[in-house]
Amino acid sequence: MKDAVAALFEQALDQLIEEDIIQATDRRVVQIENTRDPAHGHLATNVAMMHAKAAQMAPRKMAEVIIDKLPPSKIIRNIEIAGPGFINLCLAQEITFGPVINCLEDNEQFGHHSYTNKRIQVEYVSANPTGPLHVGHGRGAAYGATLVNLLRARGHDVEAEYYVNDAGRQMDILAVSVFLRYLENTGQRIIFPSAGYRGHYISDLGERLLQNSSISSNITFDELLKNVIADSEETKDAHIDGLIQNSKHCLGEEWWQPFNLALSAILSDIEDDLSAFGANFDQWFSEKSLVSSGEIDMVIAKLENHGHLYEKAGALWFKSTDFGDDKDRVVRRENGKTTYFTSDIAYIANKLSRGFDRIIYVWGADHHGYIVRIKAAAQALGFDAGRLTIRLVQFANLYKDGERLQMSTRSGSFVTLRELRDDIGRDACRYFYVMRKADQHLDFDLSLATSRSKDNPVYYVQYAHARICRVFEGINDTPFDQNRGINHLAGLTTQEELDLAATIGRFPEVIERAADGLEAHLVCYYLQDLAADFHRWYNGSRLLVETLETRDARLALAKAVQIVIRNGLSLLGVSAPRSM
Repeated sequence: MKDAVAALFEQALDQLIEEDIIQATDRRVVQIENTRDPAHGHLATNVAMMHAKAAQMAPRKMAEVIIDKLPPSKIIRNIEIAGPGFINLCLAQEITFGPVINCLEDNEQFGHHSYTNKRIQVEYVSANPTGPLHVGHGRGAAYGATLVNLLRARGHDVEAEYYVNDAGRQMDILAVSVFLRYLENTGQRIIFPSAGYRGHYISDLGERLLQNSSISSNITFDELLKNVIADSEETKDAHIDGLIQNSKHCLGEEWWQPFNLALSAILSDIEDDLSAFGANFDQWFSEKSLVSSGEIDMVIAKLENHGHLYEKAGALWFKSTDFGDDKDRVVRRENGKTTYFTSDIAYIANKLSRGFDRIIYVWGADHHGYIVRIKAAAQALGFDAGRLTIRLVQFANLYKDGERLQMSTRSGSFVTLRELRDDIGRDACRYFYVMRKADQHLDFDLSLATSRSKDNPVYYVQYAHARICRVFEGINDTPFDQNRGINHLAGLTTQEELDLAATIGRFPEVIERAADGLEAHLVCYYLQDLAADFHRWYNGSRLLVETLETRDARLALAKAVQIVIRNGLSLLGVSAPRSM
């Protein structure tokens, strides 16, 4: 519809050029937007303000001239000039109800597209498998899963991926933490390192290791402490690294028993947790596979061959400053071990070689500094860094009874995502996590999320859906005839009905904007507007009237609202209950 309206204004501009009021070189693209307030009409344009200077007219006078040159059309019912020169338009009723008919016909496909069809990968969450997911991971999980749904609704071929950090120092710290709890469960007295992973889950894994392992060595805690620097705030990293080194030496090949047990148990828990949260992945990519496949060695060789590496102080450095980074980055330390960044380089090379048109990373805001360096690596390897899109998700602060809850995996003092879901339900979790722009801080209010009031946005939207279900359940005699309702939609003339129809018509555009801009919160904003329009209409109108034509027209409008709410909530991973 916007294109049709824009075409009318393009014809008006053609006339202005022909009459020498403006020059062809002064012409600007006509922009048609939805109005924010239905009282201002359905659509608006700033075309007069864009051309006023060239025509040497005041913008409002220019608006009058443009309106006068508009060709006759059945699309527009009313035109008004507003503010400094905006042109507001009300669409004809038959045009207003067109999207309602489309919605009823398309049903669950309304708002979806099928013609873009790009191959896109979305990688999100990818939390280290060193402990259960906590509420800090929830926002990235909800946002990423919603992006996948939106991009698929847009018509893209989308693959969701979780990058499993199953190699490196953090996993070694996890394994030694579990092994120490194992020793404790054998009756030994240990002093747990301050840099180790804590929490009940570590003790549970230590007990499982005791019950299921075949560790043969009679290792004592004293042996693990040999030549290890004492633990303190300043030396805790060196202390834990010493324990890891001694544990690997004492256990030999059996070191993989605590390592694999911890990895398998925690990763399985994460997968189950995310699945229950509605975040499902097509691919779980192992960091270790980059080592075993030789891909890490290959990217180092490729960077070296292209002159992007140099040696300094025994380490191998990547010249990332050549690509806009603030400093160069180590890819191989003086001890011969590669860095986390080296794995990231191999991983991005692997991703880009899989043929995706676009790769989307969803990272926590604390990874801001990684954006330049990962794009630098892609460029240095000869890839188009423009294929990479990185979205940062700000932290969500969880409040309960007025107190902020802690989210530290290392200390073991945190609220898990599973606990949050059990406490307030998956629907509230998914909705609240995405209802604000992802790069803005979010204060998650548990009291609001569980309240049954219009102040709770997810309740407010779901209640609109349940209300419509209840209306249809209240039909006693003559069944609802959708065709009869469609044929009499033009008989709906109240402002509330026209506003509701116009809001329904915005849904496909909202999905388009949310998907193209990776702005999941736009769906929440839209659904709250739609629910508000519906509640306003419902509270002031009677749907089940005696006249069947009017009744079914109103029911057709209500059913379209129901379809859109259900489709929108589905994209957010939220249910549309039939009763509340």
